[in-house]
Amino acid sequence: MGAKKTNRIDFHTFYQELYPQRWELLKAALAQQTQSVPFEERLEKPYYLDEGSLLSARQLPLAEARQILDMCAAPGGKSLILASRMSPDAHLICNDRSRNRRFRLHTVLDTHLPPDIRQRVTITSHDATRWGLYEQNAYDAVLLDAPCSSERHVLQDAAALAQWTPARTKHLAVQQFAMLASALEAVTIGGYILYSTCSISPLENEEVIGRLEKKRSGRYEEIPCVVPFAEACRHGYIIMPDTAEGRGPLYFCLLRRTA
Repeated sequence: MGAKKTNRIDFHTFYQELYPQRWELLKAALAQQTQSVPFEERLEKPYYLDEGSLLSARQLPLAEARQILDMCAAPGGKSLILASRMSPDAHLICNDRSRNRRFRLHTVLDTHLPPDIRQRVTITSHDATRWGLYEQNAYDAVLLDAPCSSERHVLQDAAALAQWTPARTKHLAVQQFAMLASALEAVTIGGYILYSTCSISPLENEEVIGRLEKKRSGRYEEIPCVVPFAEACRHGYIIMPDTAEGRGPLYFCLLRRTA
């Protein structure tokens, strides 16, 4: 018998359909190495990260926040940004379920944060999809930088590219919505959630917010943001490397709980 035929859609075909006129330029930009910038505000030494991550993490309002949650914190770059911006009487919870990623998170926080800030940062290991079941109305600000397809990494890694399937982005979108719904329970009324990914898949970005709109209508509002290089989406914004001089990709949407 001959080899079984497959109708599997490959990575390039999938994203070509999503970005028909743009994919070739976007693909070329994604294939380039990220140009990291140093972040050093109130740190012991600089931490290098994509400027898109820096721009997005700064959108979470922290001036009035005393209890802050970073739901998926590792490797810790955005946690450093939150920690450096929080008030002297604020406390930051940095969570990651993976033991290996928590080890890296510990290292990043320990080597970059000054002692007076580090003592107000706690690392936990909870399942972010279930957080809202056990701790509700507890945080003034929540960052949910959700695990995502990370297409830039996939495109630059032959093994990851060979293993990629369209099912991955669909599976991640389900997980991301569960985390976002949980974040909505964990944040206080009047508190803020910043949802972000480094994916270019609408399934993982604005469609996750769109599902929240259907399932949790009336409980939150979207907050407009003005961010350099950011393109407006149906919900939220995205920084794309083909139009942002190599920055990104970085999707983000700022929400405020109202009920």
